[in-house]
Amino acid sequence: MLPIVPSVRATASGCCEPLVSEALTPEGAADLARTFKVLGDPVRLRVLSLIAARKGGEVCVCEITDAFDLTGPTISYHLRQLREADLVDCERRGTWVYYWIKPERLALLSQFLDPSGQPAPVHA
Repeated sequence: MLPIVPSVRATASGCCEPLVSEALTPEGAADLARTFKVLGDPVRLRVLSLIAARKGGEVCVCEITDAFDLTGPTISYHLRQLREADLVDCERRGTWVYYWIKPERLALLSQFLDPSGQPAPVHA
């Protein structure tokens, strides 16, 4: 026989505790779902990580392409997906294109994943 454990604490009114922040709107949920779908691809996740890890914040497309065993057009496709999800931005300088992270977009994802705002513990 299993014990019955209440799933939420009841308040004085007998219902659930009130929300501490606003839930997603249908439009907000659709937007975040598209972004998480983009991040669901291992190549795009690695590309984003490569850009985010760069001191100075910018990475040339040539460095991104060199880091993978993929063709240039394939890397361009993944970078376009990241741009369309508003996760990175870029600028052409001569022949090369430089990419950087859009921190405000990553902050939004972080806030959604951890609404408490508490930093995650660091594991060595």
